[in-house]
Amino acid sequence: MGKDDRKTVTVADLARGLVKMAPDVPGIVKHAPGLILRSPKMKKTIGHIFQNLAKAHPDRPFVRFEGATTTYGEANSLVNRYAAVLTENGVGRGDVVAILSKNCPTDLYVILATVKLGATAGMMNYNQLGEVAEHSLSLLKAKVLVYDPECADVYHSVSPASLPPRAFDFTALDVAADGKPDTDPAITKELPAATDAFFIFTSGTTGLPKASVMSHNRWLANFSGIGGLGVRLHHNDTMYVALPLYHNNALSVSLGSVLAGGACIAIGRKFSASRFWDDVILNRATAFCYIGELCRYLAAQPPKDTDRKHSVRLIVGNGMRPDIWDEFAERFGIDRIVEFYGASELNIAFINAFSVDKTAGFCPLPYVIVDYNDDGSPKRDAKGRLTKVGKGGTGLLLAQISDRVPLDGYTDAKETEKKVIRDAFKDGDAYFNSGDLVHDQGFSHVSFVDRLGDTFRWKGENVATTEVEGAVDLVEEVEQAVAYGVAIPGTDGKAGMVAVKLRDGQSLDPVKLAAHLYEALPSYAIPLFVRIVDELESTSTFKTRKVELRNEAYGETGTDPVFVLSGRATGYVPFYDGYAADVAAAKVPRG
Repeated sequence: MGKDDRKTVTVADLARGLVKMAPDVPGIVKHAPGLILRSPKMKKTIGHIFQNLAKAHPDRPFVRFEGATTTYGEANSLVNRYAAVLTENGVGRGDVVAILSKNCPTDLYVILATVKLGATAGMMNYNQLGEVAEHSLSLLKAKVLVYDPECADVYHSVSPASLPPRAFDFTALDVAADGKPDTDPAITKELPAATDAFFIFTSGTTGLPKASVMSHNRWLANFSGIGGLGVRLHHNDTMYVALPLYHNNALSVSLGSVLAGGACIAIGRKFSASRFWDDVILNRATAFCYIGELCRYLAAQPPKDTDRKHSVRLIVGNGMRPDIWDEFAERFGIDRIVEFYGASELNIAFINAFSVDKTAGFCPLPYVIVDYNDDGSPKRDAKGRLTKVGKGGTGLLLAQISDRVPLDGYTDAKETEKKVIRDAFKDGDAYFNSGDLVHDQGFSHVSFVDRLGDTFRWKGENVATTEVEGAVDLVEEVEQAVAYGVAIPGTDGKAGMVAVKLRDGQSLDPVKLAAHLYEALPSYAIPLFVRIVDELESTSTFKTRKVELRNEAYGETGTDPVFVLSGRATGYVPFYDGYAADVAAAKVPRG
């Protein structure tokens, strides 16, 4: 752990933060009750907030895309027409609409139309193809699938039997919406906050995606806590979002912040490090959302005049590395870095409301940081209880589950129960296991350290090791594979590495292996390192061996051959000194 990771938050840090908050006090006062006094029974939802803003400020900019602006009033009318189409197709309260789309305004409008009806938006990850996409659809049990024509390859990779009863693309949706009434659906203002809003897919230890549930009530915690108290946008701000809208940073944090301030959201079609600031300037953005990798790629770009020609004053996201925090803020002229920590399935979040450097922020909700075992489970003492690590310590983050802070969990109750820790400190208590290591910085602040268990984060996505192992195992020369994440200096998260035992007498074709993995896995899940080993320990001690492999990473592999991913065209090549630096500089892998 680096020196910056051990930062302690001081009274002086909080005092400076309070001074910075002073101009935003009216907004903070407005939103504070929403964090403290929320009730699942209150009739307040995303759609209701959006349509009230549209009624109050119809001419205010709501969406910008490639320089073009749509107002709140125009967007609400279109959303209502889409809602009418969904209603005609049998969508009502409690139903699910599967949404498969690249970033564009229509994606957002379909999401809003869905939640206005009391239905749930099932946010498909367009990187998933074939069987994985079919698995996701099976979890959603959607009544309708609406998809972007640019995602036709995903749509056609799914067997017709796996599709919902009705499916149509954006073109057909627009044709059907023409002439439909643009009045607000009557049900929107009657929906309780307990209604499910989104299903967000996250990788799990099963190796297949799990759908975590985001209720309107929990989204409202983002709206008030992260948006109202942390980000604090004004109505003339524009938040630029280049992350996919199926990502919680975009859908919950960014959209919540925009609606909390009555501001504008600028949707980037996709992230491009070389064109990022050009698009920010084109869309007149004053803020943007990030994941750590996005910031690292921007910092790796050669200096350009656009580095300071933009109007961005604050950024919000997670994964900003302490070692580039100051450099990034100085180079690009960022006044506030609103780092936060959360997860799709987690019932609490941390937000850097006090503008303290190098922290994931503050959380007013109940949590504990505890000692843990090598396999990522919380460590129990002789009495079967957990042990808190205390200020300055590093441990496993657990979020308390209570009536005040309920757990939405996953669509699968059994999967949810696997993450619940019961009888932690006393009989009958319950905590949700985040699976993450954090450092206790004091004053209810933490910094993120690492992810435990059978998943790791790379490129802002959770990667399930068993999914990677399953793809590698399909190569006929491979007898067994073990996947894990390894740290690369100067990067965020963990890069994929796989240890492979070959069948007797077989050799590995590294170019053929890469071609197969590019077809079988999303780009972020393709391992960067392949280690050829003579033996892998039996299943009974498998977890222990995986810990050892992870610790050895790519630098302590003895005489085992190691290959590294060069790119789509060149495949895997023998490990060379400087490869890790090339990854950190975004030079490899190519394609």
